[in-house]
Amino acid sequence: MRADRLLTLMLLLQQAKNRQLTAEDLAGRLQVSARTIYRDLDALSAAGVPVYTHRGPNGGIALLEGWQTSLTGLTQPEVQALSAVAAPGALADIGLSGALQSALIKLASALPVVQRSAAEHARQRLHVDSSGWFQGREVVPHLDVLREAVWGDRKVWLEYRDFDGAASERVVEPYGLVLKADRWYLVAGAERGPSVFRGARVEGARLLDEGFVRPEGFDLGAFWKVWCQRFAERRASYVATLRVTEEGEEALRKVRPAGEHERWGQGAAARGGARTVTVDFERESIAVAQIVGLGRGVEVVAPEALRAQLEAIAADLGAVYGASAAARASAGAARGGGDDADRSQDAPGARGDDGAGQTSSAQ
Repeated sequence: MRADRLLTLMLLLQQAKNRQLTAEDLAGRLQVSARTIYRDLDALSAAGVPVYTHRGPNGGIALLEGWQTSLTGLTQPEVQALSAVAAPGALADIGLSGALQSALIKLASALPVVQRSAAEHARQRLHVDSSGWFQGREVVPHLDVLREAVWGDRKVWLEYRDFDGAASERVVEPYGLVLKADRWYLVAGAERGPSVFRGARVEGARLLDEGFVRPEGFDLGAFWKVWCQRFAERRASYVATLRVTEEGEEALRKVRPAGEHERWGQGAAARGGARTVTVDFERESIAVAQIVGLGRGVEVVAPEALRAQLEAIAADLGAVYGASAAARASAGAARGGGDDADRSQDAPGARGDDGAGQTSSAQ
């Protein structure tokens, strides 16, 4: 509805304070065209909202400095959305779960009676649980230090260990914390520019007295979106050629992202009804970890180093479980021989007393 869009447009301009926003930026946020934004601005101006525009390369749209609306009404979907907000473990990690609960209580008490009833109605019908099944949250032992550094714009010394196990020490400028799929990440300025550090790999952190100035115009959400796109495009690559049966391919699909399945194509037909596919794993260690649990339905064709690793693992497993199986088979055979001997003694006519008695009486 246009009324909702006009209200949202006004609040976006109000939140920007003295910072000017472009029509393209507003159009993207409201999912309309720039022409529609200009029409909405005319409508706000006609309604008495002091909005103005500056043309040119450094121009933009803003409200008159110091102006602020007292409008606090919420739509029904907005009330439902706010009422469905739970206190996820993420906020507990940084000590804000209590603040969220108190804020929601204050918000509910400020709503009109009708909307207050709608909020409770929604809260009883939608619950958000962000935790995963059968796994604990990733431990970030120095999250309190990182949070304090982010909040206070203070530099922090880090002891960090990367994915491959290499340790390093550095001083960074923390810009913000990001939670993605129950994992914390620190976005910070480093020697090579804005960088991302996984919270669980921070093995040491010390807050420094020295502060820093955040880069002008830096937007945490915008940076994270671009960084994730580039990470997906430039991630480490380890290509393996696999021979898979129908069952093996089904198992492989369960451990690889859905977006990869179409890229496998039909593959070349191989012996026994299997076919050949090429899979782009992130690293050799990930390839080993995922393939080793797929069983005989998946066989590595190349590279040879990966095949050799899996052969070594198979040999180690065979040494452990093969020896146990052989021992059990041997013990079972020994027990089976004894049982047969006992059963032969119990067979009719086999025992000396029964045979002898029958023979004697016949004679």
